[in-house]
Amino acid sequence: MITLNVNGKPMSVDADRDTPLLWVLRDHLGMTGTKYGCGMALCGACTVHVNGHPARSCSTPLSSAAGKRITTIEGIGHTKEGRVLQEAWVANDVPQCGYCQSGQIMSAAALLAKVKRPTDAEIESAMSGNVCRCGTYNRISLAVRQASRNLK
Repeated sequence: MITLNVNGKPMSVDADRDTPLLWVLRDHLGMTGTKYGCGMALCGACTVHVNGHPARSCSTPLSSAAGKRITTIEGIGHTKEGRVLQEAWVANDVPQCGYCQSGQIMSAAALLAKVKRPTDAEIESAMSGNVCRCGTYNRISLAVRQASRNLK
């Protein structure tokens, strides 16, 4: 058994230590908000926070997450940045298909937790690892800028 701290709650998981965190979250813990996109840590759909930093859960072995704080899209709404981002996402009609959106929000939340008023270049850099097949990049940037203005 490996103990994780997921969204502020201790959870024990009986899984192989090499199992990607993505599959532990989805298959063992029922947290399906984190998406499988490419399986190679290239698209960002599987982004979660590990100790406050964005991480690709498809390439993060369970053993390296043991004892660390893991935040998923299901838990990000409990943070100030997460709430403000989710409101901005809705206000700017960001999602089309929605598949990449949990990873997008997780990357944006990590940025806003670190930089309260990011420049356009900082937003572009922070979001560059997230692929949106629908091409909503302009609305994503608008939502991140709006969220940064709304953070108090």
